[in-house]
Amino acid sequence: MDLGLTKKVVLITGGSGGIGRGLVIEFAREGCTVISADIDPGDQLVAEARKQSLSGTVIPIKADITTRAGTDQLLAEIHKVAGPVDILVNNAGGAFKLGPAEDLADDNRVWNSAINIDGMINCTLAAGKDMLAKGKGSIINISSNAAVSGKSAHYTSHYAGVKGFVNSYGRGIAAEWGERGVRVNTICPGLIVPHSNSHVPGKGSWWNRPSLPDAGKPEDFANDISDDMYRNSGAIIRRVGRPEDIAHLALYFASDVSSYVTGQIVSVSGGGYMP
Repeated sequence: MDLGLTKKVVLITGGSGGIGRGLVIEFAREGCTVISADIDPGDQLVAEARKQSLSGTVIPIKADITTRAGTDQLLAEIHKVAGPVDILVNNAGGAFKLGPAEDLADDNRVWNSAINIDGMINCTLAAGKDMLAKGKGSIINISSNAAVSGKSAHYTSHYAGVKGFVNSYGRGIAAEWGERGVRVNTICPGLIVPHSNSHVPGKGSWWNRPSLPDAGKPEDFANDISDDMYRNSGAIIRRVGRPEDIAHLALYFASDVSSYVTGQIVSVSGGGYMP
């Protein structure tokens, strides 16, 4: 199916991470002009797009989206190299460190809120200006199963809370901007594992932070996943979730194929959450 996304300008935050890489590559595969905004350089994404002879273009831009000034600078650069934003994927985020709720440190709380809430709001408002001016656009927020399932929020309650804000904010903006042509939908990933250790080179990736020190690297984790872990996650589909599983739903939400869909929150977790 032709999703009609060729030449669309797509801003994806956190593009150098595991899910982010999958989003960047799959949108480029559809012929989009993809802006990968991250604190880490994204040259490896450009090389990968060329290696696969993808029809789209990948443009990495180093950015700090946790401040309005940083986001405004990002949008100014995008306008210079690509033009107004058609599609925004608020992917940057994650949990700084897992642990009991009573042990939450201030730096953990501040980091979680800055990247998951402030970054998402800053990009929504900045890119939203382009969309509202055109009377058309799609915003896709990447949340987490932790925001919809208490079981998934185990040892990460504050992260679950900030992602719950993402869910609610997305629905609010969807209701407010829908009649002006801008749709907003949210994806809640379960456990998603990159295909290769080389797919998460940057320090901003969840796999390279002290979030879950016993998990190891993606390749080891995917090989060692046990039936107990499947049961604990609630997944019914017995395979490892991959970044493209998130990207495929994002492509649907981004395209006019979903033109009558807005304000929705969908779990992609192998059945780990069923509302």
